[in-house]
Amino acid sequence: MDGPGHSVAGITKLFDEKNIHAAFEIGLVLKGMFALAEIAAGIFAYFTTTQFLLDLARAITRTELTEDHRDFVANHLLHAAQGLSLSSQHFTAFYLLIHGVIKLSLIIGLLRERLGYYLAAMAIFSLFVLYQVYRYSFTYSLSLLLITVLDVFVIGLTWLEYQHLRRQLASQIE
Repeated sequence: MDGPGHSVAGITKLFDEKNIHAAFEIGLVLKGMFALAEIAAGIFAYFTTTQFLLDLARAITRTELTEDHRDFVANHLLHAAQGLSLSSQHFTAFYLLIHGVIKLSLIIGLLRERLGYYLAAMAIFSLFVLYQVYRYSFTYSLSLLLITVLDVFVIGLTWLEYQHLRRQLASQIE
């Protein structure tokens, strides 16, 4: 029979350092995959033409708009492709590329347990979160919201890992 002691023990075990470290590494791997995707998307966005992107959006939305000419997602995708200028395309490419490279370099430093990367990562990831919240206020994008939640989760885990690593280094010095 589960009593109050069993619940507390289960919660304590859930939040032990081993599980936090595993969650931290999983979060970093997910962020690393997003970073690689951003780098690839940035390169793709830079080297493709606006006409190609418009043709691609038309091909993707054609069937959906034939079935329902008021389809929200298809209309927004097509409208975004039609309004894409070369300068906004280059900004998007640059932003994705820089964002991905910065995140990937921080993640590599964190996976190597380089103490200096922890504070830098938390600060930079927090800036990304602030920007994403700002963008969300315009787009209401579910994917942006989910990425932001992941980022906040990783920031919290990074703080816990940073504290653990500092305690570990302090105990080695003593």
